[in-house]
Amino acid sequence: MKIEILYFDGCPTYLEAEQTVREVVAEQGTEAGVALVAVNTDEEAERLRFPGSPTIRVDGRDLFPVPDRDVWALGCRTYATPGNLATMSGPHGGTEAGGKTLVAEPPPVAASGPADRSR
Repeated sequence: MKIEILYFDGCPTYLEAEQTVREVVAEQGTEAGVALVAVNTDEEAERLRFPGSPTIRVDGRDLFPVPDRDVWALGCRTYATPGNLATMSGPHGGTEAGGKTLVAEPPPVAASGPADRSR
């Protein structure tokens, strides 16, 4: 299994996402490589179809798929949770959704998109 964490330099939560992913992989006893993939230009974001930072992909598949869009650009990513939107540090912290597993079907709804990084 290949796990990629796509992020932009300056993202406040990608290292937390990496730590969470590594913990889940260890808990599951899964053999998986975890790679950080820097996405630092809008051109890279477009080429990689980057919905925001951090994005976690397992074998090329986003754990929290988003609808196709006309523009892919740098920005923070939010995730739909039962009560609101959250970053990786919010409830369910990304990889914990769906029973804290990286191989189960992804949750049915995800919200994402470039956000103002100046906040």
